[in-house]
Amino acid sequence: MRHRHLQTIYPALFRKLPRVHYERVRFITADQDFLDLDFSRIGSKKIVLILHGLEGNTTRQYVKGMVHIFNQGGYDTVSMNFRGCSGEPNQLLRFYHSGETGDLGQVIDHLITLDQYESIHLVGFSLGGNVTLKYLGEQGADIHPSVRSAVTFSVPCDLQDSSVELEKKHNTIYMRRFIRELGLKLQVKAQRFPGMINLDNYHTIKSFREFDDRYTAPIHGFPDALTYWDRCSSKPFLENIRIPTLLVNALDDPFLGKGSFPYEAAARNPHFYLETPSHGGHVGFVTFGGTFYWSERRAFGFISRNF
Repeated sequence: MRHRHLQTIYPALFRKLPRVHYERVRFITADQDFLDLDFSRIGSKKIVLILHGLEGNTTRQYVKGMVHIFNQGGYDTVSMNFRGCSGEPNQLLRFYHSGETGDLGQVIDHLITLDQYESIHLVGFSLGGNVTLKYLGEQGADIHPSVRSAVTFSVPCDLQDSSVELEKKHNTIYMRRFIRELGLKLQVKAQRFPGMINLDNYHTIKSFREFDDRYTAPIHGFPDALTYWDRCSSKPFLENIRIPTLLVNALDDPFLGKGSFPYEAAARNPHFYLETPSHGGHVGFVTFGGTFYWSERRAFGFISRNF
């Protein structure tokens, strides 16, 4: 499949996978909010923590595909729903965003304190991939020795660059969907927190710049969208990563601009690997003739060498 938009849309509409048998655990965060974690256990000493993309959740096909391949390969998995993404609104005014690594850190600490796993591995998609890479760069050489490797796909490493790309006409269908779904969540927030969220003329918002300026940035303590993008992009953190980490960004990804292909960081950092296949779309990598997509086989192959 060579068309970038077909690669992006096909899996969500047409891919069929066996049911995943999740065991949901509600994790209470340090600020007394919650994260819903969906475990798929086979009794392994190794676990893969999976992070979904913007407005995704653990039922997405790309998450379930990873769960299946790692379970079959001898790993437990835990798929993390970002705040407000598990089907129930979170408790606080704040929700999740592209640079929020504190929740990921708390979940990793939780997995360590369970004292069940000898190794922890990360797989992140799109926004979840940016969170993963930023977290690894923030931790640097201080990362816990149980965290052994990571693989990320379709990551907007440069948030400003990606936001500009998404404003282009060929991405209108995606932009409208994101703004609509985020707006529905804001309506719930506005009801729970009267006077704290202004939804007047929300219908005029057409881009992430407008949305992040008006909502994401102020709700999460940033003065504006540009500051939020600058501080939360994973790109500046890549050189500090100190565990084997793979980033796969397809060259035909409709969401990514040139800033999300960090060739220089990969050349300078022996722990950070970048692969840029010609085709794959955004979180696509559609593969016919087998149960698993190329991305799932690639993630399993990389992590199984670094357990």
